[in-house]
Amino acid sequence: MIPLYDTARSRRFPSVNWTLILLNGLIFYYEVTMGEERLNRFILDWALVPAQLTSNYAENWLTIFSSMFLHGGWLHILGNMWTLVIFGDNIEDRMGHGNYLVFYLLSGTAAALMQTFLIPGSQTPMIGASGAIAGVLGAYIILFPRARIASLVPILFIFTLIEIPAVIYLGIWFVLQLFSGWSALQGAAAGGIAWWAHVGGFVFGVIAVHLFTGKRYY
Repeated sequence: MIPLYDTARSRRFPSVNWTLILLNGLIFYYEVTMGEERLNRFILDWALVPAQLTSNYAENWLTIFSSMFLHGGWLHILGNMWTLVIFGDNIEDRMGHGNYLVFYLLSGTAAALMQTFLIPGSQTPMIGASGAIAGVLGAYIILFPRARIASLVPILFIFTLIEIPAVIYLGIWFVLQLFSGWSALQGAAAGGIAWWAHVGGFVFGVIAVHLFTGKRYY
C-alpha cells in the first residue's frame, strides 16, 4: 500500500513538521555531496550502533538523536519524508508546535532504545527518521482513527486507488512491523531495517499521545 494523502485536514501551517522535513533534506544533500569513503566515516560517526551504545552510553548517547536525521538513499528519505508530509501535519495541529517537536524527538528516542534493548549486540548502524515517524503514526491511529488514507493498492497486478480507514491502514502496518521484528529475532534476515525501532516508536506514540495534546506551547 502506497499512501497518497489523508482526509484529515489541519487548521494551521505545520511549521515544525516542514522544518523537520527541510532539515532531513539538507543533511541528506550534504551526504550525497561526499565521496564514498568520507560518507562511510560520517555515517559511522553519527549513526546509532546498538553495541556501542550499550558498551559506552556516555560517549554515544548523542547518536540517538543524530541518527534520526541520516538516510541511506533516495528511496529511504523520500519514503520517510512523504509519510511525514501525510501524517505529521495533523499531529502537530493537535499537539501544538512545541509539544509536537518534543514528541517527535522522544518517539525517535523510544524507537532507538527499543531496537538497542532487543538486539544489544548489533554492530549494524541505525539511521533514518522512521522510528520517530512511527511515533507520529501511533499518535495518528489514536487521534484520527476514522480518517481515510488514500492508497495505491496492487489488485491483480494493477494499482488501484482505495481509501482505507486509518485504523485499518496503520493497524496492518504495525502488524507487519511486529511480524518482521519477530522474524528478525528468530534469525531471519532483517534487510538492514530496524523493525523493532518502528515498533517501539509506534507503541510510544500510542501510549504518550495524550500527554502532548493538553496544554500547547506556541
